[in-house]
Amino acid sequence: MNKQMKPESLMMSHAYDAHEHQGAVKCPIYQTSTFAFNNCEEGKAFFELAYGLREKEEGEEMGMIYSRLNHPNMDILEKRLALWDEAEAGAFFSSGMAAISTTILSFVKPGDVLLFSSPVYGGTDHFIHHVLPQFNIGVVGFVKGEKEDIIIERVEKAYPGKKPSMVYVETPGNPTNSIIDIDMVSRVARYFSTEERKCVLAVDNTFLGPVFQHPLQFGADLVVYSATKFIGGHSDVIAGAITGAAEFVGQVKVMRTFFGSQLDPNSSWLLQRSLETIKVRMEAQAKSAKVIAEYLKDHPMVDKIHYLGMLDEESDMKKVFDKQCLSAGSMIAFDIVGGEKEAFIFLNNLKLFKLAVSLGSTESLAEHPATMTHVDVSPEDRVKLGISPSLVRLSIGLEDPQDLIEQIRNAFEVVTKANSSAIC
Repeated sequence: MNKQMKPESLMMSHAYDAHEHQGAVKCPIYQTSTFAFNNCEEGKAFFELAYGLREKEEGEEMGMIYSRLNHPNMDILEKRLALWDEAEAGAFFSSGMAAISTTILSFVKPGDVLLFSSPVYGGTDHFIHHVLPQFNIGVVGFVKGEKEDIIIERVEKAYPGKKPSMVYVETPGNPTNSIIDIDMVSRVARYFSTEERKCVLAVDNTFLGPVFQHPLQFGADLVVYSATKFIGGHSDVIAGAITGAAEFVGQVKVMRTFFGSQLDPNSSWLLQRSLETIKVRMEAQAKSAKVIAEYLKDHPMVDKIHYLGMLDEESDMKKVFDKQCLSAGSMIAFDIVGGEKEAFIFLNNLKLFKLAVSLGSTESLAEHPATMTHVDVSPEDRVKLGISPSLVRLSIGLEDPQDLIEQIRNAFEVVTKANSSAIC
């Protein structure tokens, strides 16, 4: 296959030969728990690779062993996702949190330190603040706009004599679309790396990836996804993924083997389907989001809009966005004039949009981060990160944008009438 082809051209064919599968144009679902070896020597070779006991020989491919380790549907899926990030390898998991937790615990051990950006997805925030400390793992956070010397000084002050074993970044950050400079953070990771141990940089690319942002190009070692979102794109599968250098992905796959957090054949098959349309879906969603954001920005009920296509031209975030992002994507957050009451009235009357968490799907979704996805974030951090009672998050789907705007307009009118009645 011509390696110069675009990823979208290879999503229907890469790593699959129909003639080896009875001519089936789409890969069959391999509903099996185990795979037969041709001989003992082959089984030995496969297990040595699976357990990381040796490096692959030139031209050697990892064979099928047992569906907790690998299976054809997941193998094809991993190779196809890797194309989008120009990565050497990929790995899929049973959920986004399985990908996040397995990846972090592959490199961060008891007594280590994790450096991370804020805000992050609420589940990630809970894992960092409430689970990692149970394993005697220290954590240090930083936010958008902070310079590398400030971040380094904070770590060294908090944990003298220790170096973080991983930097974990989510950019754009959920739910406010905050931007972190991946190139800058990669320099921080290099600063804390030694000849004996590399400080690994992992970037959660869920909001813009894998089409509109490619963190490996800016110094990341691993890219992390909640594949439930844009990669799945249809609200019918839960999954997570990583891509990156074969060395690092291989370490995570060994940990995945014993956590049992691999993705099942049926879900892998569904995601193969979804990767075929990911670019056209994300481009259409981003186009609609721009139209809707234009409507929202001047609306009298909108106090502040968090949309990557409307960053201050002179801001540091805009400079970083221009450097590392290819599109503003389809996520919009805004602060409604008022507070939780107004946000709830708006959301409760927002038709066509589904009042549900998650994002990146064909249908538009709306939620209230402060009481839903980020309810477990500490009140102090919510204030600091702008996750206010008035914040609303929208994920724009494939509906006609004018129809979505009409629903937004109607919901705003209900809020206005409710406030007018209260005054009377």
